[in-house]
Amino acid sequence: MGSIQHGYLPRVADKVLARKLKSSGAVQIKGPKWCGKTATAEQAAASSIYMQDPDNGPSYIQLADSKPSLLLKGDEPRLIDEWQMAPQLWDAVRFAIDRGKGRGRFILTGSATPRASEMPAHSGVGRIARINMRPMSLFESRESTGSVSLASLFDGNTDVADIVDFDIERIVYSLCRGGWPEAVTEPNHGIALSMAPDYISELLDSDIDEIDGLRRNKTWMAQIIRSYARNISTEASLATIAADMQGEPPSRNTVSEYVDALTRSCVFEDLEAWAPRLRSKTAVRTSPTRHFCDPSLAVAALGATPQKLLEDFETFGLLFESMCIRDLRTYMDLLGGKVYHYRDKTDLEADAVLVLDDGRYALVEVKLGSKPIDTAAANLKKLASKIDASHQGEASFLLVLTGTATAYRREDGVVVAPLASLAP
Repeated sequence: MGSIQHGYLPRVADKVLARKLKSSGAVQIKGPKWCGKTATAEQAAASSIYMQDPDNGPSYIQLADSKPSLLLKGDEPRLIDEWQMAPQLWDAVRFAIDRGKGRGRFILTGSATPRASEMPAHSGVGRIARINMRPMSLFESRESTGSVSLASLFDGNTDVADIVDFDIERIVYSLCRGGWPEAVTEPNHGIALSMAPDYISELLDSDIDEIDGLRRNKTWMAQIIRSYARNISTEASLATIAADMQGEPPSRNTVSEYVDALTRSCVFEDLEAWAPRLRSKTAVRTSPTRHFCDPSLAVAALGATPQKLLEDFETFGLLFESMCIRDLRTYMDLLGGKVYHYRDKTDLEADAVLVLDDGRYALVEVKLGSKPIDTAAANLKKLASKIDASHQGEASFLLVLTGTATAYRREDGVVVAPLASLAP
């Protein structure tokens, strides 16, 4: 196994990867470019091959066509970086696992998922485990105190108390900078803030065509990204996304295909709706809420800056909600669970629903400032009372996640915690 490299900031995914390597023949790490997948994989790998190597990449791709097993030879765990450039490697890995002994043999990283028509013949279920990585959470970038642990809250320890030194100016800077490892470690704020716009530019210039070799209209692509940004943290339909585009919008099918490409490239990561058993027959909305892998991309698409967001608290609030979703997703990956959202036809909602694999769940509302906390707590209590506990169980905890400084438990039992206090 590799050792932790000097200068590497540990990631939540390190522990997830170590756990999956012990139980599966191979692990796939999927996530957007620049989020740190390769660096994380290198900590655990004993040998590596890089499909984008400018000197050897073309030869590797030819070899993958003729004799892919040769690319798998090396000390294990063997890292195959950007495997999707030669999708046939997936089946080669699966076959090698079937023929060989042991677990933790291969690590596959990739920033895009091939189209269905190009997907490997076999899913890899039971042989290849999967991990999603995103840009760094505040806990990973060492900007969260980590005093409020989700695992501890699920275990019933809701008596939290902390004061964080992370004011609104630091929140807006971290939001605009994003969790990109190179931006996090960059001391020059101007350079750090330029990385998300650079990501968008590179995506439009070349990356989006490389997903599946299809040429796409870059004007449409830029407009879809900008429309997504304007509708972040909402349930905007694809029709709404299309209507929000300037000029003559493409067909809904075209918009859908572009959104699918951006999802497969891990740029978009929508939040699915949660459908619990309710005491009454209230209709539950099933539309996802729109999110980027990191809200800094939405900031870049909008041409926003920290100062502009401080002058537009409504947009700031929606982007902050998306930042919270990013971090909650990362923490729940470690706990073995998923994040959803809830909204019913009466507009009663929870910005996030945390669901563990064992069925336990928690309800979360996100509020940037302190004034709406009372309303948010009341809404969470109301929603909790509507859920049929005889089938669903009681919520493990109710949480208002904020951009404020203080973590505490209210008299009504609702936990209030700054995002900058949260940890897995």
